[in-house]
Amino acid sequence: MGSTGTGIDGQQWDDARWPQTVFRDCTFRRTRFPQHTFFGNVRFERCVFDRSRLRQQTATFEAEFVDCVFLGRVRSTNFWGRPSEHDQATLGREHNDSAGNDFTGAQLDDVAFRHIDLRAQRFPGLPGYALLDRITERVRAVLPLVDDWPEKRHREEARFALEFLAGTARENNDDHALISPADMGRRLPPAQREELFAAFTRTTSDTSRD
Repeated sequence: MGSTGTGIDGQQWDDARWPQTVFRDCTFRRTRFPQHTFFGNVRFERCVFDRSRLRQQTATFEAEFVDCVFLGRVRSTNFWGRPSEHDQATLGREHNDSAGNDFTGAQLDDVAFRHIDLRAQRFPGLPGYALLDRITERVRAVLPLVDDWPEKRHREEARFALEFLAGTARENNDDHALISPADMGRRLPPAQREELFAAFTRTTSDTSRD
């Protein structure tokens, strides 16, 4: 009988079922998750991450989050609605559940949501954040503002940031995105970041929840 174990450290998972670990109604208070923690096939249901150290958490391809609450700073973290393709057969699913999560008490810094229905989550709102649709169209609308800026380096920074924002929104979230002034260009002066952010949120076609 062949081995049914799975592998790490560069080995590929075999054809065995990859059991899921479920955390339900747990509170992670000031829990220090090491950077680049390998979450594996884990599911968090109705859990509270209360000022936990969620920083540089990018190895989360198989993690599911449902009805969880995030409090405090979340930095450089990825949430995936789709597991990596080579793991889907072993996991027995093509999609990760991600719905009902509450980020309204969180400070989100360089947090990515990929292939996730953003409208099924709760996010902090204005003045710091906005959940918006039609990102590509909005980028086209605000780029003329950038052309009038006197500093070439500021124009280039803004164009790069806006084009990156539009590309990732189209690829990952049906042209939706949660945006903040930092997404306008981290190296821009604050006044210019706020100018572009205000232009993005000027229309009434956003999809933010009250």
